[in-house]
Amino acid sequence: MAQSELNVITRENTGKGVARKLRAAGMVPAVVYGKGMEPVAIAVEPKTLEQAISTGAGWNTLLTLKGAPPIEGKVVVLKELELHPLSRTMVCADFHAIDLQKKASFMVPVVTTGKSAGEKAGGSLQVIRHELEIICLPTAVPQSIGIDVTALEIGDVVHIEEVSVPEETELPYDVNFTVITVVGHKDEEEGVEGEGEEVVAAAEEETE
Repeated sequence: MAQSELNVITRENTGKGVARKLRAAGMVPAVVYGKGMEPVAIAVEPKTLEQAISTGAGWNTLLTLKGAPPIEGKVVVLKELELHPLSRTMVCADFHAIDLQKKASFMVPVVTTGKSAGEKAGGSLQVIRHELEIICLPTAVPQSIGIDVTALEIGDVVHIEEVSVPEETELPYDVNFTVITVVGHKDEEEGVEGEGEEVVAAAEEETE
């Protein structure tokens, strides 16, 4: 599991006005929370945070906080990161403090390997779930979940119960949902035609 250090500062004041001043000073307002602790308001430099999570694990990188006495040495993961809709600059962030000895929930990206037989026959590979939830120890989170699609023909589907993960991890699910499928061009065209028919029907109803 990837690990990084993250320098932060604590802040006593909170609120929209304080947050605006922090962003104007080039800092990102953030909060650290977790089981058995009171939330702690902090601030972090955007570049520092970006560098800390620029590992293969991304948001699942274990971040050891530095520079803030109340939470010095605490291990956290990035849970939320709000970006400005236009400038894409960091607006605020949430960090979740974790216990390295207890299992927790993480979202891990799905990565396909190989080229499916269906694609070679003219079909299209569709990844329905780009991330999957897993439960494991923080130190055992895989960087990705690999799925070999080489043998998939047009019409084949990979369900969550067919996905393999390391022994120390679990895939929680209540419904056996679709993760990957291979469709033919005919199926795609029929989908478009069906949508068109629905639009026409809706328009006729409005004019009646």
